[in-house]
Amino acid sequence: MNKIQVDQNEINTTLWAACDTFRGAFDSSEYKNYILVMMFLKYLSDVWKDHYQQYRERLGDNEALIQRKMERERFYLPRECTFDELYKHRNKPDIGERIDKALAQIEGQNQEKLDGVFRNISFNSEKLGQTKDRNRRLKNLLDDFGKEVLDFRPSRYENVTDVLGEAYMYLLEKFASGAGKKGGEFFTPDGVTSLLAKMVQPQPGHRIYDPTCGSASLLIKVAEEVKDEAGHPSRDFAVYGQESNGDTWALGKMNCFLHHMDSAQVEWGDTIGNPKLLEGEGLMKFNIVIANPPFSLDKWGHESAEGDPFGRFSRGVPPKSKGDFAFILHMIESLLPDGRMGVIVPHGVLFRGSAEGRIRKQLIEENLLETVVGLPSNLFYGTGIPAAILLFNKAKQDDQVLFIDASREYQEGKRQNKLRPADIEKITETCLERKAIEKYSYVATPEEIAENDYNLNIPRYVDTFEEEEPVDIAAVQQEIQDLERELAETKKEMEGYLKELGLN
Repeated sequence: MNKIQVDQNEINTTLWAACDTFRGAFDSSEYKNYILVMMFLKYLSDVWKDHYQQYRERLGDNEALIQRKMERERFYLPRECTFDELYKHRNKPDIGERIDKALAQIEGQNQEKLDGVFRNISFNSEKLGQTKDRNRRLKNLLDDFGKEVLDFRPSRYENVTDVLGEAYMYLLEKFASGAGKKGGEFFTPDGVTSLLAKMVQPQPGHRIYDPTCGSASLLIKVAEEVKDEAGHPSRDFAVYGQESNGDTWALGKMNCFLHHMDSAQVEWGDTIGNPKLLEGEGLMKFNIVIANPPFSLDKWGHESAEGDPFGRFSRGVPPKSKGDFAFILHMIESLLPDGRMGVIVPHGVLFRGSAEGRIRKQLIEENLLETVVGLPSNLFYGTGIPAAILLFNKAKQDDQVLFIDASREYQEGKRQNKLRPADIEKITETCLERKAIEKYSYVATPEEIAENDYNLNIPRYVDTFEEEEPVDIAAVQQEIQDLERELAETKKEMEGYLKELGLN
């Protein structure tokens, strides 16, 4: 079979159009799960069908041998669970129940990789409407995914992983864009993930961890930044994550699977209250830790922080109503002795006092903070406030802190602003070279930071003030006189018109 040219835009558009089945009936924060699960099922089915056909061409009618070969694939799909089988029954009144049974069976056959991924979704739920409406919507959904353009067989495309991964990320971003405040809970915009991935510099052999991984877009982007000595993408890494929201955790598991990160260990649970990634009696340690935690979470587990068995709050307990430093401290305790960490935070983390001020002082005195980057406003879904990136390094080579004010360089959009490739490159280069650039970046000494009472507000270090051009008083006075003369002439002309009309 000759492979066809990929039209990613056509695939993305077709997938987005499939949402028409649900639009108007309920919110995208609900129906996104049905679209993404059906896309995942279609991918599994097409890959399975393709591999089966390849074995059949090689082995002929030796079904027993074919089945033995298929059992060694990266996943197993019973015939009755394939998209094609469900498509055949799309007009049946029990189609929702059939889909649910298929998903449960897929989980059962692939427990190590997919256990629990579909537990929070039911295609037989009244969320989709009463029986008649539900069946109509499911038939339309199966019809949409049965279109030729959504044939995801690897023999059809050069790299189906890239095609599907791109499409999945496209849908996640579209859903996040339309989900209001909830959108930021499960997706970090592509420009920000690209920037953070380049800043933390993951290397072959690294263990990479995101304690608030959402749909795993940031985690995957950092993993994809791993390159070998020749600069080519490397698969020599291990991926770990934890997510508290069950629906979003499932999206992250599917996202990792679509990107061929089958061995990713992504746990479901509250990272602060119930960390799942442990080694012995302590937290598992990682080379790279990255996160976009929920901003200023007001119920993060303050009540149990004092007796934390993992010693995460030895530097101080964050305030009850703001959990930003709870996640930062967890991440620091999850680092290996030479580990690097990047975290996205609201600007309040840089300057708020009391408990947060004391924690900030401690981190700086321990020489863990490496870089502070101020980002443009309106980059994130669900909030227009500007954010910052903090880089920590347990093996810093100097005792200084680099401040970068990148808030003024971006592409303006109707709903969201974006970081351009040139913006990302400039921030990354400045970060890696640790250089001072007038009105853009500054390298501060520990003494300077101490003089500022450990306040990290970027304008204290990066002077972006632009002097206004001196005003030419004489020219302004002449302009006023010219305007007054033109106004007098216009008034005189108007009086003439009014006189001719007998109105004056």
